Amino acid sequence: MAAEKQRETTGKKREAVAAAAAAVLPRSPTDKPPFTLAEIRSAVPPHCFRRSLLRSSAYLLRDLAVAGCLLRLALAGIPALPPALRLAAWPLYWVLQGSVLFGVWVIAHECGHGAFSEHPRLNDALGLLLHSALLAPYFSWKYSHLRHHANTSSLDRDEVYVPRRKADLPWYAERVYGGDDRPGARSPWGGPCTWRSTPGAARTRAGLPTSTPARPLCRVTAARGGAWWLARVYGAPLLVVNAWLVLVTYLRHTHAALPRYGGAEWDWLRGALATVDRDYGALGRAFFHDIADTHVAHHLFPAIPHYHAAEATRAIRPVLGEYYRFDPTPFAEAAWREVKECIYVEPDEDGRKAGVFWYSNKF
Repeated sequence: MAAEKQRETTGKKREAVAAAAAAVLPRSPTDKPPFTLAEIRSAVPPHCFRRSLLRSSAYLLRDLAVAGCLLRLALAGIPALPPALRLAAWPLYWVLQGSVLFGVWVIAHECGHGAFSEHPRLNDALGLLLHSALLAPYFSWKYSHLRHHANTSSLDRDEVYVPRRKADLPWYAERVYGGDDRPGARSPWGGPCTWRSTPGAARTRAGLPTSTPARPLCRVTAARGGAWWLARVYGAPLLVVNAWLVLVTYLRHTHAALPRYGGAEWDWLRGALATVDRDYGALGRAFFHDIADTHVAHHLFPAIPHYHAAEATRAIRPVLGEYYRFDPTPFAEAAWREVKECIYVEPDEDGRKAGVFWYSNKF
């Protein structure tokens, strides 16, 4: 009796969450769009496609300067503080530095798309340098990321955050995900039951991928300053960088209003449109370089540099109409909602489109 009552209460909570999400953002249309990529492109001002080496470099130098100032303040100022204040100052430094360095990661990401400048070799050289400094393998990431852009929202070929069908969930999934008192099991940091890699990704070497060129530098730095020093000034901010990376990526591609496509139903344009823009406020505009605020435009035209992405987004919204998705929900609230609601995907309820899938959490 108690178990049935708990199940009924849990079901009502899920329905309330789903209703709240639908009120914020209705489901995207899944019919073939009445416009083409060329028509969308024609709406974008031509200068948005121009990549300025000088302007891109200015943003990079600004980020590096801020990161350098934060490092200097941490090394010179935090040790002089009373012990109690030091305990609070170090985590503050980690969050601030990690947020700034995530912006550096975004610029390296633009190098991989050729959006940093008109010079491919310079883009790759700089991308390798920046990603190596953040322990990310540039070229392997670049190629797998381009596969993601080529197969966005495909249940069969996409590279990241590919949800499972309900039938593919393991037998213990209902126990892990079935109650609202287990939010940790639904964390977007990598719940083992919710997300799977594509077959291509499964063939990669197990373990955390790191950048080979950065390893000698880490060893030398640790030998001179000590492992604990390296962990405080570099390791902890790096964890924040990766936390932002996972959260931002998860929220761009996960929403109850976004469809996933299987088999022949998928096509590139509808897959690219099955993403959502979100607002990260001043933080997103100042240091995340609008990577989450303009993600729909980025999937349509990945070579547009970040400093033109907001203008390009405003230009394409009238063309996209109801195919454009923007969720103004604060990102922390959105993350909590999405990890509770988007557990797996199941076919379209009315059965009209066998290859269209929607997120659900009902067991």
